Amino acid sequence: MAFRIAPSILSADFARLGEEVRTVLAAGADVVHFDVMDNHYVPNLTVGPMVCEAVRPHAVKDGRPAPIDVHLMVSPVDRIVPDFARAGANIISFHPEASMHVHRTLGLIREHGCKAGLVLNPGTPLHYLDHVMHELDLILVMSVNPGFGGQKFISGALDKLSAIRARIDAHRAAGGGDIWLEVDGGVKVDNIGAIARAGADTFVAGSAIFGAPDYAAVIAAMRSEISRA
Repeated sequence: MAFRIAPSILSADFARLGEEVRTVLAAGADVVHFDVMDNHYVPNLTVGPMVCEAVRPHAVKDGRPAPIDVHLMVSPVDRIVPDFARAGANIISFHPEASMHVHRTLGLIREHGCKAGLVLNPGTPLHYLDHVMHELDLILVMSVNPGFGGQKFISGALDKLSAIRARIDAHRAAGGGDIWLEVDGGVKVDNIGAIARAGADTFVAGSAIFGAPDYAAVIAAMRSEISRA
């Protein structure tokens, strides 16, 4: 299994965002996680497609474009999907509660050339996955209630991750494609091993990385804990 570290630029220094993206990728990150909040679906307001477009030239790792993973915490969601696809997103994920037709929204994302993901809040049941596994490239488990960075990890997310990992494994055994299992919220060095054991392969961390003086040291410590798990 490949493991990916995806720093959330929500916690970066916005006055020098391009530099922050370049620095964190050079420090060992794999994916740039881009949190979009609309002050409607969640009680906060962050950034839009223009910022994604501005970040895209800076998201380069080893001379190649690094994936930009856009997490849409907006409602309604369909209107904004094409804008982020044009702005350089590689992965776009959304919350089922924010879409009138989950299957249609997943198809819209893929039609615009991006990988498609579904996001489950702490209180969102797994039945939303029942009929769309074949349309998914990513499942994101929120281990906090969305809206703000720096929150404490909700331990119940571990059981949810394990249950989804079993679904992904069954999906692949039946001939389905690969699906990333991502986790976001309160991920730190001291709990990332347990999160990996629960089945996650992609780890979003914001303040744990951008709040540290040495991004490379934190990312290396996270990888060490994952390898032990």
